[in-house]
Formats: sequence, structure tokens, C-alpha cells
Amino acid sequence: MDKNSEPGDDLDYRHAPGTRIHYRARSRATDLAAVGRLALHLPGALCGLLLIGLLARGLQAATGIPYAVPVGLWLAAGALAFHPPSEALLARYVLRLGRPLPHELAVLAPVWREVTARAGVDGSRYQLWIEDSGGPTASGAGGHLVIVTRQALETLPTSQLAAVLAHELGHHTAGHSWARLLGWWYALPGRLAGWALAATARSGRRVAKSVPTYAVVGAALLVVLLSYRVLALTFGLPLLLAALPFLVAAVGRRTELRADRHAAGLGFGPDLARVLTAQPEEDGPGLLRLLLSPHPHPRTRLHHLQRYLEPRGR
Repeated sequence: MDKNSEPGDDLDYRHAPGTRIHYRARSRATDLAAVGRLALHLPGALCGLLLIGLLARGLQAATGIPYAVPVGLWLAAGALAFHPPSEALLARYVLRLGRPLPHELAVLAPVWREVTARAGVDGSRYQLWIEDSGGPTASGAGGHLVIVTRQALETLPTSQLAAVLAHELGHHTAGHSWARLLGWWYALPGRLAGWALAATARSGRRVAKSVPTYAVVGAALLVVLLSYRVLALTFGLPLLLAALPFLVAAVGRRTELRADRHAAGLGFGPDLARVLTAQPEEDGPGLLRLLLSPHPHPRTRLHHLQRYLEPRGR
């Protein structure tokens, strides 16, 4: 794709096919941000496990299937995040991704080979997928999925595409991607229950319009008293759940900065800065939206990249 080329901005493919590449003995790790993400998802995971346990009790009473079987299967299902064939099914049928077409792979594969070679990582262990929606970005999921938007593939110069891929490789090698997927998976029953409760509440509001006012007020007072009792018995711990979305978003922003540092450490700092500079800024995002965003503001990311952009020797 010649339109991706810019003078002086093409990626230097130093590692041609057949060149000997030395891989690191350990190409994966789990940093504190990944551990923090898992810890913050623990309440949701415990809630999900409780719901699965209740369903298992009902299934045992109805069919005689031992309680431990569905609970064990649910716990073991998290291992599918590291099973490449299962990840491929997830990518195709849940995330609605597609494999790169031959002409797309001709552009993407050499860039990915260069990025992983610089990192000392076996790039063949990962699966490259194409997403039709979204801007000129990429993302990582599970243990092996590297997702590139078609817009990124068609519009970014190869050096900037390499910088974006190096950022996503940083998420994988630090454990961010699999920690995010595990947290999402094990908290899924709790989220489904939350959606069901929200739908019930909406239906209740419609029914409440035909109920006498005194009955609605009485029910509201009962809910308040029960909530106060629960908070008193648990020392107010449920209030911490309200802070979880803010904490999860804060950890998400930290993982993005660490992935930026990984890309910059491989020599892609200037190209990553060009990608960030080209991103359009939103008009006056509110404070609440900023606090709940898992992505730092581009200016924040550029500030942290600054030391990688200064000439050496200063």
C-alpha cells in the first residue's frame, strides 16, 4: 500500500524472513497493573460465583447433577482465554472479527514480525485479526489475539502501524489483556443479574404509576431501612462497590501508559507520538467522563512519552 508511505517515515525492516532472531526465555509477565485489575474484579467474580452456585444448587435438586460439576466447569472456563482455538471462536463469533485478507496480511505480517523481533518475542504465537469498525487503532484480547482496525491498516504509515502494534504487544507481555478478559468473564453473571434487576426496576416504575402514593412511599422507606441495616451489618463495605468503576478505570489508564512505555522502549516512541498527536480531541469532556475513561487523555500520554522523544545525550 504505497499510500501508507511517507518520506523518511517508513519502517526499517531489519529482520527479514530467515534472519536468526533470539527470543527471550520469558516473553510474558504479570505486572502490578494486571494484578490490580484482577483484584478489582474480585467482588464481581465472587458475585458471579455465588450466582453460579445458586444455579448449581437448583440444577442438583432438579436433575441430581452434583453441585461441584457446574461450579468446577465455570471456574475452569477461564482457561479458555489461553486456548488459541477457543480464542479464534471468540474472535470470529463474539467479537465479529475477520482474518486478514492476503493483501492485508502482506502489509501486516512484516510489520508484526519487526515489532516482535525487536521485543524478542515469538510473534507466531499470536493471532492477527481485522476489525471493520473503529478508528485507526489496535487492541489486544485474551492470551493471543491482536486486533487491528481496517482503518489503521489502510491509513497509518507502516512505522506508525508498528508503534500501535508494539503498544498492544506491551499489553500482552505484561498480562493486561488476559487479566481484562478474565475479569470480564468471571463478572459476567453479576452483570447479567444487574441488567435483569435494572429491567425489573424499569417495569416496577411503570407499575408504580398505578399504585397509590402512600404504597410507593412505604415501599421506598422499607428499602431505605433494609439498605441501612445491610450497611450497618457490613460496616459500609457495599459502598466501596460504587468506587470500583473509578478504580478500574484508573488501573486501565495505568496499563495504557505502561504499554506506551513498552512501545517507546522498542524505539517506537516518536511514531507513537505522531499517532497520538493526530487523534482528534473531544470538546470539553466532563470530569466524570474523564474519571471513568480507561484511556488517558492523549496529552497525558504524550507527556509521559516526552523523555523518549528527546535527543540522546541531553
